[in-house]
Amino acid sequence: MGTMIGTIDSSKPACNDVGSIPSSGVSVVQDSVAPSLIASSEATLGRHLARRLVQIGATDVFSVPGDFNLTLLDHLIAEPGLNLIGCCNELNAGYAADGFARSRGVGACVVTFTVGGLSILNAIAGAYSENLPLICIVGGPNSNDYGTNRILHHTIGLPDFSQELRCFHAVTCYQAVVNNLEDAHELIDTAISTALKDSKPVYISVSCNLPGIPHPTFSREPVPFCLSAKVSNQMGLEAAVNATVEFLNKAVKPVMVGGPKLRVAKACEAFAELADACGYAVAMMPSAKGLVPEHHPRFIGTYWGAVSTAFCAEIVESADAYLFAGPIFNDYSSVGYSLLLKKEKAIIVQPDRVVIPNGPSFGCVLMKDFFQALSKKLKCNTTAYENYHRIYVPDGLPLKSEPNEPLRVNVLFKHIQAMLSSDTAVIAETGDSWFNCQKLKLPQGCGYEFQMQYGSIGWSVGATLGYAQAAKDKRVIACIGDGSFQVTAQDVSTMIRCGQRTIIFLINNGGYTIEVEIHDGPYNVIKNWNYTALVDAIHNGEGKCWTTKVRCEEELVEAIETATGQEKDSLCFIEVIVHKDDTSKELLEWGSRVSAANSRPPNPQ
Repeated sequence: MGTMIGTIDSSKPACNDVGSIPSSGVSVVQDSVAPSLIASSEATLGRHLARRLVQIGATDVFSVPGDFNLTLLDHLIAEPGLNLIGCCNELNAGYAADGFARSRGVGACVVTFTVGGLSILNAIAGAYSENLPLICIVGGPNSNDYGTNRILHHTIGLPDFSQELRCFHAVTCYQAVVNNLEDAHELIDTAISTALKDSKPVYISVSCNLPGIPHPTFSREPVPFCLSAKVSNQMGLEAAVNATVEFLNKAVKPVMVGGPKLRVAKACEAFAELADACGYAVAMMPSAKGLVPEHHPRFIGTYWGAVSTAFCAEIVESADAYLFAGPIFNDYSSVGYSLLLKKEKAIIVQPDRVVIPNGPSFGCVLMKDFFQALSKKLKCNTTAYENYHRIYVPDGLPLKSEPNEPLRVNVLFKHIQAMLSSDTAVIAETGDSWFNCQKLKLPQGCGYEFQMQYGSIGWSVGATLGYAQAAKDKRVIACIGDGSFQVTAQDVSTMIRCGQRTIIFLINNGGYTIEVEIHDGPYNVIKNWNYTALVDAIHNGEGKCWTTKVRCEEELVEAIETATGQEKDSLCFIEVIVHKDDTSKELLEWGSRVSAANSRPPNPQ
C-alpha cells in the first residue's frame, strides 16, 4: 500500500511558507512626487507611525489605553486619515485587527507594556498561524529606564524589561524595540515592511517618552513603500510545470483542491483561472472556504475527509491524481489523520515550492506564477467532474417544522442560507458553526472567514468587529456559540459604538458542544446567561441595537424579517435557543475521529 496523506503514520503538518508579494509590489505604490517637508515641531515619531499605518491601509487601529501608550495614542488620534477604536480588552483588540486584516490585507493594534502585550499575545499567535500581517504596537517604558536596574509597574517585578519581547519572538516575524530616536525611523519602517513582505504579525515597542519629540529623520512625509516583488526562478518554474504536466496529463480523472495558503500566496485568481483551463473538478479544504468562488461551474464542495460536503470526498479520494494548492494537513483538517489520500498521487503546491510525487521538489517557484504557466499547458480533462455530476443528488431540506416546534439548528441554517448575497459576509466561530457554515453555498461576492488552524474560541466577536469595520459595504452575519460568546462578549459594545450593522446569531445550546463531541464532562456545561438582556444592558440606549430571542421557526422568520427590514441599520442580536444535543452530523463524526487521535496511547519505548 502506498504512503497515505493525513494518516497517523505519515501526516506532517505543512510548514508556514512565506507569502509572496504581488508582481506589482505591495498596494502602497511609490509616488513620483518628492515627499513634502514637515514643520520641525510636527516631525515626530508618533506622526510618522500614524502616517505609515494610513499609507499601508490600516486606517482603523484597535486599541486599549494604558499609561505607557497614552502619548502615542494622542498622535494617532491627530492623524486625519486614521480612526482609533477603543476596545474593551486587549484580546478583542487583537482579534479585531485580525478580522480587519482579512478584509483589507493588513491590521493594527496598540496596547500598553506587558499587561497589555501579554493579554493580546493569544490573538497575535492566531494571526501568525493564519498568515495575516498585523502591526502590534506596544507603549514601552521610558527610554531612560532601560539598563538602570529599576523595577517598573506592569512588570513581573524584575528589572529586566525583555519578558514581553521574548514572548513575542515566537509569534511575530520581526521585533523592534524603539527606545532611541536615532534609529526609530529605520526600526519602524523595517518592521512594517517585513509584516507586508512575510504576511505575518510584527511587534513594535515604542518608549512612552518618544512619540512627541521632533527629530530630523521625520522631517519629510514618509515615502510610500515600494517593496520589491518576489520572482520565480525561471528554470525551476519551467521544470516544475513540465514535470506537473507530464504527471497530470497521464491521469484519467485528476482533481484540484484549494488550501488556506492560497491567500498568503495571493494566488486565488490564478487557481480559478487554472480550473477554467484544465476542466478538473474543484474542491476546497475547509480552511480555504470562500477563497475561490463557489459558483465556479466545476466546484464540487468542501473536501474534509469523512465530513466533506456530499459526494466531494468520493470524487477526490477516488481520483488517480490530485493537485493540492497551499494545503495544511493538521489533525483537524485531516479529521484525526483519517484522510484516504495517497502521497504518490498528490502534487503539493505551496506558496514558493512545488513537490512532485515520487519525484523532484522545486523551490523558488511562486504559486501564482506556477498556476499561470500550468494553465497554458495542461490538457483539458473533465472526467472527475462528469463522475461527480452523475452521482450527485441535490441536498434535501430539513424536515418541515410543526407549529411552535422547538427550533432545530438545520432549520436555522436553512434560513441563514436564504440571507446570503454579494452584500453579506459570514463569520463562523470555532465550534459546530464550523460545520454548519461549511454547508452554506456562498453567492458570488459573499465573504467568508473562520479561524481553523488556531481555533481559539471567542475569536469571532473581535474578528466580527474588525471585519465589519473594514468591509463597510457588507453586512456581516456572525454565527457564534454561547460558550465562545462568554469569552469575548464585551466588544459587542464597541460594535454598537462604531454604528455597525452586523447580525449576530447567538446559538444557545448550554455549553461547549464541540468539546462535548471530542470528550464529554461536566466542565463542558456553562452557566446560562440571559444573552439578550446582557446585550440590552451593553446597549444602554446609546446607538442602534435590537435584540430578540427565538425558540421556534415562526419566531426566527419574524426576527430575520425585522433584522433585514426595519432594523437593517442596527446591530441585530438574535439569541437562538436550541437543544443541547442538536449538532450537525459532521461534528458527531469529526469529534469521534479527533477524539480517537487525541487518545492514542504512547508509542512503546
